[in-house]
Amino acid sequence: MLASMAGTCLVRPVWADIDSAIIKKHDETVENLLTKQVTEAQSRWRGGYPDRHGLVHAGSAGGIIEIFTAAFLNEQSGFYKNSLLFERIKLAAEFLQRGQSPQGNIDLLTTNFNSPPDTGFVVHHVGATANLAKTYGERELLKVMEPFLRNAGKGMAEGGIHTPNHRWVVCSALAQIDEVFPNPAYVRRIDQWLAEGIDIDADGQFLERSTTVYNAVTDHALVVMAYKLKRPELLEPVRRNLDSMLYLLHPNYEVVTEISRRQDLNTRGTMERYWFPLRYLAIKDENGQYADIVQQLEPETIRLALLMEYSELQKTLPEAVSVPDDYEKEYKEAGITRIRRGRTSATLIHAGNSRFFSLRCGNVVIDSVRFASAFFGKGQFVPQRMEKQENSYHFYQSMDAGYYQPLDPPHVLESGAGAWSAARGQRRRTEICRMDYGAVVKEIPNGFELRIHARGTDSVPLAVEINLREGGKLRGCEPLADGKDGFLLKNGFATYRVGEDVIRFGPGMGEHEYTQVRGAEEKPAGICVYLTGWTPLEMTVVFECSR
Repeated sequence: MLASMAGTCLVRPVWADIDSAIIKKHDETVENLLTKQVTEAQSRWRGGYPDRHGLVHAGSAGGIIEIFTAAFLNEQSGFYKNSLLFERIKLAAEFLQRGQSPQGNIDLLTTNFNSPPDTGFVVHHVGATANLAKTYGERELLKVMEPFLRNAGKGMAEGGIHTPNHRWVVCSALAQIDEVFPNPAYVRRIDQWLAEGIDIDADGQFLERSTTVYNAVTDHALVVMAYKLKRPELLEPVRRNLDSMLYLLHPNYEVVTEISRRQDLNTRGTMERYWFPLRYLAIKDENGQYADIVQQLEPETIRLALLMEYSELQKTLPEAVSVPDDYEKEYKEAGITRIRRGRTSATLIHAGNSRFFSLRCGNVVIDSVRFASAFFGKGQFVPQRMEKQENSYHFYQSMDAGYYQPLDPPHVLESGAGAWSAARGQRRRTEICRMDYGAVVKEIPNGFELRIHARGTDSVPLAVEINLREGGKLRGCEPLADGKDGFLLKNGFATYRVGEDVIRFGPGMGEHEYTQVRGAEEKPAGICVYLTGWTPLEMTVVFECSR
């Protein structure tokens, strides 16, 4: 025990009894990290722990400090006031100090160095636990974290950022440090960044539109600032974003990521990173829809340190109200339309993306529907525009290609790799070929109808690709001879089943087996079913959902 280190307890614990299952799970995490943490005296990584590549990040030490401190301070934990835990927290804090630059910043070893924003991400962990240590009068514990936090505060109060969300990462981290070690420079810097305004659009999405990562980062940061700086107006953009996300959820609460401008584009993810702002505002606003999502996330996403720091989080959630599941909603800024009919969920991307249509029926997922022809090696259908006509969505693309005549008047081309391309504009084009694509998506009872046309140049081979997420049973198709996980739907209908959920699609068309068309985008992972034909082509594919 560390009674001599604890100092005088300033206040009674701010939390009530927390569910014992949460404490048990947290203690198991502590036990795991105790085995992972590097403790060798001569190791440069002493205090952190390696990732799967053998890299030891500052974030690992920040996480150790948060997790160990929460257990150390919580009377329900089996590690309450454990002397070994104190020593391990000290090792992690020393690791962070050793890794700080003269400016006070840490490195993100995979990409960013001397980085104020990545310092902010680490402070989110250490600042939370420093506040707990201060609240509980654990002076020796607070003293362990103080050098890192003061140096980090200086670095962030003076340093820059390089992505939009970094502004709020830095601001919230400064607000955390200011709460423990007040400094007017921190608030001045926060006000400088806030003077630029919060970057949220009419759709309720932040600039990066990162629906599983940086939306949540920004929401978290704004809630922290609103709370610690006593600026409740900063909660308004959080509410707008969370309300926007209600319509970007599939039946299993998986998140639509097709609109992201960051690394989570077209990835699979949930709302797990939104746990803190969702629970905080579900309780504060008595918002049942937020509570519904929180219930899908807990207990796996609960952070004990945050439960302890924000006693509001321990209050009972309001009665859950189901998130919207029957709507047709356009996001004009993002350029998508979302359609939900219970367990059926569709996403239409208006322009600039070959994955213009995706669909799921419960657990059956069509990740994308695409098509391409062999038109001059550039025949991938990527809609240039979309318009809604009554109850259907019309997508269009036009392109042309031709052949180049000799230079007139003739002259010698300059040498160099770019000479040919540079001279193209000087040449007359002949034998010009054209291709006009169109796709129409229309909602029908229990599913959707997709009509495709391709015309302008005749006898061009074309392939429609239906990409199915793994895990189901496909029937009605023939395997392609030269393609792994590739199948041809020659005629009739195919079915794809996952559990009780089924999507039936067709009728098929299999006039050739040239599916990996030259110039088309690479085949995606997973099962792909192809329908093939020749231009001019008119094709209708029906997708019916059932269970």
